[in-house]
This record gives sequence, structure tokens and C-alpha cells, in this order.
Amino acid sequence: MPNKPENRQDKNQGMNWIRPEKRLAIYLRDGLACCYCGLSVEADAKLTLDHLKPYAKGGKNDPGNLVTCCHRCNCIRGTRPWRTFAAHAAAYINHGVTAEAIITHIRRTIRRTLDTGSARQLIAQRGGFTAALNPSPTA
Repeated sequence: MPNKPENRQDKNQGMNWIRPEKRLAIYLRDGLACCYCGLSVEADAKLTLDHLKPYAKGGKNDPGNLVTCCHRCNCIRGTRPWRTFAAHAAAYINHGVTAEAIITHIRRTIRRTLDTGSARQLIAQRGGFTAALNPSPTA
């Protein structure tokens, strides 16, 4: 019998902590782009999910605490407060977006309803989660 994870950090490592259709539904809700810097799948962003209240600090895995984030922003943010990181992101993307605009965007984004049914259907139609993220599927 395999060993059970001893703590919540070990239990939820990798991509298996969230169902693929829920992950895709969050990505779709967020426009398939990082909520901090705006990098999108069309620009080859490696998307991840970011906990607004970090998981390591007791944050939950519910959609209101999760936003789409590129790998770069997720690594740079760490466990800093997301509002503080928004100012940092605005400075490094340096194309006129303010921290306030990023914060407003995130607040609006997390209020949107998830459509897991459409995400599930897209995964089935395209033959898997990774294929569903492809901005130009082959016919």
C-alpha cells in the first residue's frame, strides 16, 4: 500500500490537486492569459494557477482564490501578498498598466462563473487537456 501524504503540501504537489476540467475552466475564465502580466497562450505562456491567499498560508483551492498565472509571475511572486506583487508586475511589464488596474482586473475575474461543462467538452473534443490549450488546433 502506498504511503499517504503526511501534510497538505505533500498531498497537493504537481497538477493532480485540481481536476483538469476545473483547471481549464479557470484558464478560460481568465482569458487564457496571466492575470498579472497578460502573457497568453498565443504568446507561448506556460500557464499555472496562482493562489491569491497562498496555499502554504492556508489558502483554499476554490475558484475565488485561484487565478491564471504564467510560470514566471508565479515563481517571482512566491508567497508575497498578491496586491503587493501587482505593483511589482506593473513595473516589470512596463507598458502602462498600473498596479490598480491589475488588482481591479483580478477582483473582477474571480467573480466570474466557471463553466466546467464547456471545459470538459473542449478537453473531449480536442483529445486531452494539453490539446485544449492549443490556440490553433489542427483539423
